[in-house]
Amino acid sequence: MSFFGGPFGGFLWIGSGKLAVASLIAIVLIGLLACYVGFPAFGVPGSSGLGAANVTSLAVSVLSVAVVVPFAGRFRPVKWYARGLSVLGLVFLASYLVAFVIRSFLFQPFSIPSTSMLPTLERGDYLFVSKFAYGYSRYSVPFSLLPITGRVLAAQPERGDVVVFRFPPDPDIDYVQRIVGMPGDRIQMINGILHINGVAVSLQDVGPFASDEFSEKTARLQRETLPNGVSHFVVDLMDGSTGDNTPALVVPQGCYFMLGDNRDNSADSRFDVGFVPFENLVGKAERLFWNSRGIDYTYRQIVR
Repeated sequence: MSFFGGPFGGFLWIGSGKLAVASLIAIVLIGLLACYVGFPAFGVPGSSGLGAANVTSLAVSVLSVAVVVPFAGRFRPVKWYARGLSVLGLVFLASYLVAFVIRSFLFQPFSIPSTSMLPTLERGDYLFVSKFAYGYSRYSVPFSLLPITGRVLAAQPERGDVVVFRFPPDPDIDYVQRIVGMPGDRIQMINGILHINGVAVSLQDVGPFASDEFSEKTARLQRETLPNGVSHFVVDLMDGSTGDNTPALVVPQGCYFMLGDNRDNSADSRFDVGFVPFENLVGKAERLFWNSRGIDYTYRQIVR
C-alpha cells in the first residue's frame, strides 16, 4: 500500500491517521520545494530525462515503504479508514483535492509548445505560474468553476511581466507572452522597435542568435529595456516582417498589450490576440522546473 499509495496510504493502512495527515503535508511541501528549485536536465543533450524521472519515481515508492514499515507494529488497523476500500478512496480523494487546491490557488504548471517566447522560454520548457500574483478570476480554477466576475484579491501586473492568459477570442486556449502595454498606453511598432506613448524603447543589438528551431542566418539577439527598467532579450528574425510596423493602438482601461519575445514569430496583441482583459490573466510565470527536450535551463530558471 505504501509503494503504490505513498506514506499517506501506508499510514492509513496500518491505522495511524495522524501520521498519514502529517506525511501528506510533508510530501506536499517537499514536492513544491523540489519543483520550485527545479530539476536538472541530467547533462544529456536532447534527452527528455524521462528515464531518470522513472528511476526517481521508483526510488520514492521504495522510500515510502521504508518510512512506513518501521511503524507497522505500533498501531492496530482497527479504524474505519484502515480498510482496503477506505484507504484507496482516501488516497484518491486526497491526491486530487490537494492537486486541485494547489493548481487553483497557488501554483500551476504549464508547458511551452511553441517558440514565440524565445529566447526567454524554449519549446519543451515546463514552468510554474503563480496563481495568487494578480488575484483570482473565474479562469483561475479549472473549467472556470469559480463563480465570480472580474478579480478578487486583485493586484496589478507590472510592465515586463511574463504571464499566462486566456486567449480572448477562445478562452479555452492558454497563451504565454510578455506585458508591454498598460491601460491607457499608446503602443506602436515602427521598423521593429516598440514605441510606448510616442517614445521608442531602448533596443541594443547583442549579436547573432542561433537556435535549432529555425535556420535563418540573419537572426539577431537584442536587449530591450522597457520604461520601468525591466530589461530582457528579444529575437529579430528578419527586417520588414508583418508585425514590424503597426498603427498606433491605445490600450483600453482594464486591458493589457502583449508581445512575444520572438518578435517575428509570435501571434500576439499585434494580431488576433488583441487587447487582453485583466480578467483573462491566469498568473505570472515564475520559475522553470523542467525541459522535456533536455535543453539546459539553469541560466533561465527564474523567468524575467
